[in-house]
Amino acid sequence: MSPRRNARAAAPRAPVHRPATRGRTRALGQHFLRDRTVVDRVLELVAPTARDLVVEIGPGRGALTESLAARAGRLLALEIDGGLAAALQARFADAPSVEILQADARRFDYAGLRARRPDPEGRVLVAGNLPYSVGKPILAALVESGAAIDEMTLMLQKEVADRVAAPPGSKTYGALSVLTQAAAAVRLAFPVPPGAFSPPPQVDSAVLHLRPHREPPVPLPDPRRFAAVVRAAFGQRRKSLANALAAGLAVPAETARDRCQAAGIDPGRRAETLSLAEFAHLALAFRA
Repeated sequence: MSPRRNARAAAPRAPVHRPATRGRTRALGQHFLRDRTVVDRVLELVAPTARDLVVEIGPGRGALTESLAARAGRLLALEIDGGLAAALQARFADAPSVEILQADARRFDYAGLRARRPDPEGRVLVAGNLPYSVGKPILAALVESGAAIDEMTLMLQKEVADRVAAPPGSKTYGALSVLTQAAAAVRLAFPVPPGAFSPPPQVDSAVLHLRPHREPPVPLPDPRRFAAVVRAAFGQRRKSLANALAAGLAVPAETARDRCQAAGIDPGRRAETLSLAEFAHLALAFRA
């Protein structure tokens, strides 16, 4: 038996601990950032100051955490994995401005973040490498928090990032695009290759920069109705707009056609051709 095998045999606790952590990592689709160039580019986008609160989602092994903590007035990191959270808590035990929470970012109360700022005039900034398997629900929770957040710099699977930033008329434009862009100005910042992570994922990633709107870019008197209309319109993409809305909202096809025409929209169009403003008009027509 080689010395290396002897070393492994002398540490019987390791096989017990590692599979649990790795299993959780695989379940979440988590890949840990390790490329310093990518870290620097993310930091440039976040641009925290001593007056700001930064919320880091999914700090993992802390590749970005150290740099954020050095620049932000206060850092709050949300990590769902208990082992990773405990390691970070030990690492930053002597840093009073850093708080590591074992928490699910899909269900965290973002509405109260502004009260945690180190300076009342500071910003609330969110940064994170979102696990692939839960990236969309985390994004939805952040977007729904509204004015609680000033800016977000988020790394997601590139396919999802492309959909979030897609313009009308593109193949990737859908409900995720419309609902996110109604809540925030979205910019696709830069792509991230698989080699920037450990372990390398099978797909590319990308970084999005989002700035929540202080005022809606289009009239949204009933956000729930707007979301329902958007989801219904894209529920059956191959159908005409009127037929998709009739099926998704459980109304007669004639009613759906009449509401489209009342909004000044051809009922024979497809959902992916509608602008944000047209969806807002359509939601108002169905509200009536």
